[in-house]
Amino acid sequence: MTQTILITGASSGIGKTTAKLFHDKGWNVIATMRSPEKEEELTQLENLLVAQLDVTDPTSIGDAIENGITRFGQIDVLLNNAGYGAYGPLEAFPMDRIRRQFDTNVIGLLAVTKAVLPHFRARKSGTIVNISSIGGQMTFPLGTLYHGTKFAVEGLSEALHFELEAFGVKVKIVEPGMIATDFGGRSFDFVNDESMPEYQATVQAAMGLMGKFAANRSEPKVVADVIWTAVTDGTDTLRYRAGADAVELLDSRKALDDATFIGGMKTQMK
Repeated sequence: MTQTILITGASSGIGKTTAKLFHDKGWNVIATMRSPEKEEELTQLENLLVAQLDVTDPTSIGDAIENGITRFGQIDVLLNNAGYGAYGPLEAFPMDRIRRQFDTNVIGLLAVTKAVLPHFRARKSGTIVNISSIGGQMTFPLGTLYHGTKFAVEGLSEALHFELEAFGVKVKIVEPGMIATDFGGRSFDFVNDESMPEYQATVQAAMGLMGKFAANRSEPKVVADVIWTAVTDGTDTLRYRAGADAVELLDSRKALDDATFIGGMKTQMK
């Protein structure tokens, strides 16, 4: 039977590119997004179901999974890709936007995973791929919220790796570096309050630092190819890096102590 992947956040960037890659490889694809009525390209492809799914809406999660199984008979892979980045001084963020960051990147990921698990458990097989980030192993200034969610994704994924292998389900983490997507647009929630002058020097320096790293962004296809490898390599490997900058930065973070690595980041902010 042809295998099937369900992808969250498939309207653009990594999610959409991965949907097209798996489709081209002969898979069935359930490409989910919050506003499927706006999608024009994926709806034209055979063996690809565009479905409405908002990771913060349990009803839409259940409906998308049920519709996908009805259409293709089974789900073999879940790709938890939906998410966005909230950056800025913590003190400037209202609590509703703090909750939205965690509801989307962490609670939403857990909700979709929990909803798929009964299907995987009944079949005693399946693969879960969670999109983390280099920001799940290291941090940039102003990223308290975003990095908090990605560090959480790393931890919950590693723990799930233990508990799900008992019935044949694999968990994989993909850690992209800077990717040429709309992360800096609709997927980027930046908050600053200029009435707090104590933060402004850090804000300006941090934005300049992120601009430096963004100059070496990889294309979404780089991440899609790594996801394909994670799903099909037949190994129990837990973590996969995506992008040359991810390899370089995470190797550096692993090799250096806190003071040295953080000191190097501060130097680049000057």
